[in-house]
Amino acid sequence: MTERKKISLSRPAATGDTPSAHKPPVRGPGTAPRKRMTAAEAEQARAERAERGAHPRSEHRGDRRDERRDDRPRFSEHAPRGDAPRRDRPRQDVRQDARQGARPEHRRDASDHREHRPTPPAAPQPKPAFQRPVEDDGRMRLSKLMSERGMASRREADEWIEAGWVRVNGEVIAELGLRVPPDVTIDVDPQAHQQQAQRVTILLHKPIGYVSGQAEDGHEPAITLITPDNRWSDDKLPLKLNRAHLRNLAPAGRLDIDSTGLLVLTQDGRIAKVLIGEDSGVEKEYLVRVQSVAQPEAENVHAVTPEEAIERMRHGLELDGKQLKHAQVSWQNEQQLRVVLREGRKRQIRRMCELVGLKVVGLKRVRMGRVVLGKLPAGQWRFLRPDERF
Repeated sequence: MTERKKISLSRPAATGDTPSAHKPPVRGPGTAPRKRMTAAEAEQARAERAERGAHPRSEHRGDRRDERRDDRPRFSEHAPRGDAPRRDRPRQDVRQDARQGARPEHRRDASDHREHRPTPPAAPQPKPAFQRPVEDDGRMRLSKLMSERGMASRREADEWIEAGWVRVNGEVIAELGLRVPPDVTIDVDPQAHQQQAQRVTILLHKPIGYVSGQAEDGHEPAITLITPDNRWSDDKLPLKLNRAHLRNLAPAGRLDIDSTGLLVLTQDGRIAKVLIGEDSGVEKEYLVRVQSVAQPEAENVHAVTPEEAIERMRHGLELDGKQLKHAQVSWQNEQQLRVVLREGRKRQIRRMCELVGLKVVGLKRVRMGRVVLGKLPAGQWRFLRPDERF
């Protein structure tokens, strides 16, 4: 019987002196084969790694890879003192730290790096607007000084200055906004006074349903009543109404839509300043028909209204947190009050009456300063006479 030769499939064991039995890796063309270390060289490399604290798992890897790893910084170099590097710690300890909320060292290092990141520079703040230095030598605007002396309104004074009609200490001034000492001598050209004399002031008996100023809520302004047909027949002033008289004609002291009586419309800034200026003390007289809020059916409102309420209206009331000036308040008849004010707050009389338990059912202005409404019919007007002063 023919004897069959047994073929062994096992690989021969490699020795330290013989090349490895493993198939060498395939290399590209032009690549030189990697040089293998001898046993003595390998032993010397392990000793050097042990001195530098090399990782034990890297002992059986190639020398070139070991050299690259020795050049890179290890985790232990950046870990806090007393903590083991993450790669040197058992997997079980890492899982336990994760359950306890501990962060890995490399994340901790990244967060610390973010915390110490330099703060970006703040955005530049906008420069404050230029402010004109305040003069503390007592000087004031020329137009304001002329207004305080009663020579003209500030708007008129500016117009005269632009026209070259104003002299300060004998010198013609044509510069708006000029500041001058308060004791200067001011002269005005006669042409300015002639122009001022041409400006008119009109007295109108405003009826209910008209607004004093601009049209609002579908109600017409009172100026629409200033027509030749509505001029009072008893106005004997030799002056004919024209379009120029309606230009810049404005109310000086308003009446609300539910009020009637004397309404002054003027082109003259001096008159407007006298009537509604901040320091105006011109009296305005009103006839006010009232009703008791507690007893609305009472015909004798005077009898059911305590005298203390009227006394409070004279002095002691305040509106919008501001004390009101002294007012003259008295009974004209059983349902009507006579009220004289030296100020003009919005809906002042109606609000004063509400504070003392009275309701205004009718309000009529009959006098402003020394100018009275008189017999002027409702809806008609007349010119202010040259001899009339407020």
